[in-house]
Amino acid sequence: MLVVKKYGNRRLYDTAESRYITLDELAQKIRGGDEVRVLDARTEQDLTQATLAQIILESRGAARLLPVGLLTQLLRMEDEGLAEFFGRFLSAALEAYQQARQGAQQLSPFNPFATLPFSAASALANLVAGFARPAPPAAETAARRDEVDELRREVEALRRSMRPRRRKR
Repeated sequence: MLVVKKYGNRRLYDTAESRYITLDELAQKIRGGDEVRVLDARTEQDLTQATLAQIILESRGAARLLPVGLLTQLLRMEDEGLAEFFGRFLSAALEAYQQARQGAQQLSPFNPFATLPFSAASALANLVAGFARPAPPAAETAARRDEVDELRREVEALRRSMRPRRRKR
């Protein structure tokens, strides 16, 4: 088991390699299969859970997946309510995701869409955000509207050019 010491200045010290490491390097070690224990360098308090949560939220932009409203509600919850929320909801959501992923993998030989990536991040984002999507900026919407109008004009011009012409008799 890899023991990492965390100092007050948030620096992480890999005791096996006798060097300071970044949070990203620690995440790579974990993804590579290393079992890790993070300890406060001064008090020896176990900081593994807090550090793993920090890695999840800071790496890969995972914090963007959680809407501000949800984060605000979580901060306002009492410790017991927060623990219940994470214990029940997130565990159930992760289990459902894993079951869906396994089911999709089992059906992949029969699925024409099997080559499309199945992203845990997007699945969790849709679950947490309730499939809500932020509205695009007004300028982007106007540009899209102009582009759609231009495409409609082009399609109509093509239709006109494809119509058989009547001969005058």
